[in-house]
Amino acid sequence: MRFLLVAMLAVSSLPVIAQQSNVNEKIMAAMADDIRTEAEIARDKNRRPVETLEFFRLKDDMRVLELMPGGGWYTKILAPILRENGELYVAIGTGRVQENLLSQDGFDHVSVLQIDAERERTGPFRTSNISAFNFGVSDVDLAVTFRNMHNFTPEGRRNINAGVFDSLKSGGLFGIVDHSKRHMEPMTNENRRRADPVQIIHEVLAAGFEFVDFADLHYRPDDELRFEVGRKTVTGNTDRFTLLFRKP
Repeated sequence: MRFLLVAMLAVSSLPVIAQQSNVNEKIMAAMADDIRTEAEIARDKNRRPVETLEFFRLKDDMRVLELMPGGGWYTKILAPILRENGELYVAIGTGRVQENLLSQDGFDHVSVLQIDAERERTGPFRTSNISAFNFGVSDVDLAVTFRNMHNFTPEGRRNINAGVFDSLKSGGLFGIVDHSKRHMEPMTNENRRRADPVQIIHEVLAAGFEFVDFADLHYRPDDELRFEVGRKTVTGNTDRFTLLFRKP
């Protein structure tokens, strides 16, 4: 009986394993695409997109919202994965990807969500506040943001978290990666581009999310958390926390 139960469980898990393998293959194919620059490829080992997106439970038929896409490092990976069966939205700080990426072949299906919100650098050390807003979608499966939450004031993050919560369907996931700061350390010019993971967890839970898991994928024991992340001795080797939340 025990053998039969183990066998049944093993068989039932095969579709999940196969699906994840298929997604990982698509991630690696996107990473090998010619549209990616040498500088972007050089960051693959450090950013570990296969493991990170697997931790975020990415599937190729999801509706995914990428926040603050910057120059499109992750957009170039997410868009090809989701092109056939899913959908990719980008929002907040989308100017660079709109100008340089979304007009290129293969990215016409990426939707830019325009939000009605004021964003001003009124916080300490030029951190940004953003007023309350709504993304205008309500059935997203997964929202992700990479190394961005530190750029906002607590009020700005509160409004972002609320917007993400409203955009997700019940059971939808919210994945966050950011540079680590010491817990409760006052903001200085050296740590201004880091975020306190305990504070981030507290803020996201306060928005109504459930905590799912954390990963040590981007743990760096030799980052003393003392210096600005752009310093030559630190850049590319920062300790980063990786968190996953769920909307009930």
